[in-house]
Amino acid sequence: MSMPIIMLFVVMAICFIIRMPVSFSMLAASITYFLLAAPDKLGQVFTVITGNMFANYTMLAAPLFIFMANVLNEGEVTDKLFSFCNGLLGRLKGGTAQVNVFISLIFSGMTGSAIADASGIGLMEIDQMKKEGYDAEFSCAITAASATVGPIFPPSIPMVIYAMLSGASIGKLFMGGMVPGVLLAILLMIYVAFISHKRNYPAGVVMSKREFLKATLQALPALFTVVILLGGIYSGICTPTEAGAVASAYALIISALIYKTLGWKKLWGIIKKSAANTATLALLCGTSMLFSYIISLEQVPRVVASLVMGITDNKYIFLFIVNIVFLLLGCVLDVSTIQLVFVPMVLPLVQAMGIDLVHFGVVICLNMMIGLSTPPFGMLLFIVSGLGKTKIKGVIREILPMVLIMIGLLFLVTYVPDIIMFIPNNFM
Repeated sequence: MSMPIIMLFVVMAICFIIRMPVSFSMLAASITYFLLAAPDKLGQVFTVITGNMFANYTMLAAPLFIFMANVLNEGEVTDKLFSFCNGLLGRLKGGTAQVNVFISLIFSGMTGSAIADASGIGLMEIDQMKKEGYDAEFSCAITAASATVGPIFPPSIPMVIYAMLSGASIGKLFMGGMVPGVLLAILLMIYVAFISHKRNYPAGVVMSKREFLKATLQALPALFTVVILLGGIYSGICTPTEAGAVASAYALIISALIYKTLGWKKLWGIIKKSAANTATLALLCGTSMLFSYIISLEQVPRVVASLVMGITDNKYIFLFIVNIVFLLLGCVLDVSTIQLVFVPMVLPLVQAMGIDLVHFGVVICLNMMIGLSTPPFGMLLFIVSGLGKTKIKGVIREILPMVLIMIGLLFLVTYVPDIIMFIPNNFM
């Protein structure tokens, strides 16, 4: 390798060690590379990269999903969903923990973000479970594990970014995530039932028929958000980006006019928060494009492909290796680093081996979501332990069996592609 590309990785490694944000790490490494390799082309490259990013229609979906998530959180729409889920599952043993998982599946169909799920309704879920006598560590652990459903079941912000990186269809990626998302929720609910009987956790809130009907009617406008979003995409009426815009407008209407929980002051706060979140995402995507351009220019994917092909040319062994490597990366790196730095390196090899980009996208997305709950640096672990005022050591102990369940599902969908591809192949 040439000196500029060596310095690229050296600077990147130093930035990671000193815990510099991912976007600034990639930017510092990229600037170092161009200063050494072609200082006269630095401005031109920046112009091309940023121009391509802002002309990318796919990327518009991400800020719209972010805005919608913030509206639903700040507009207290999640309270109505929580009451509905309580009425539906409260009678079960460990009912509130079951609600914790089930509401994540519903809420994920609105936000597409694990962080939004855990941060938005996490505190409500953890507090309610602790009041009912659940262990604080278990309450935090199931909240973190259930939040990983968000980016698997559509819509999904990580899948939008993957579509930008790979050129795969967003619609097919969203469809491909449906079955794995539901399976993950079911497996977590089975585990909750087992633990609840073992530890004698209580049933949740038991509603009368009248109370449940009232909770259902109050939740219907919120639940219809999912219908608008997914129905618009899969019926072909609108693209995912357009569906995000329509669903965002609908979320504003129900929060302001039906639930009457959103005023001008809150709306201004939502706009500022969404702008900040979008700016962070745009900086990540822009710097990742610059970094990926260098990786492609220096033919790093070809070197990686040569190394992997030297080990195996069997796609099933390759998928096993990729899963293990990415799971290990997930223990020490955040999702954005893995997705924006490492995924582009393996994509050419994925295509060369004839692996479907949609199948691989859902697999790698599930893999990265497991990383959010994996010690020692899983972001969700820090979020829920902070919300629950609980030591992270106890949360880690409780979440490890759930992580093993998620890893089991990961390898199942890896080697049985029809689980992912059945809906996209038959409906698109």
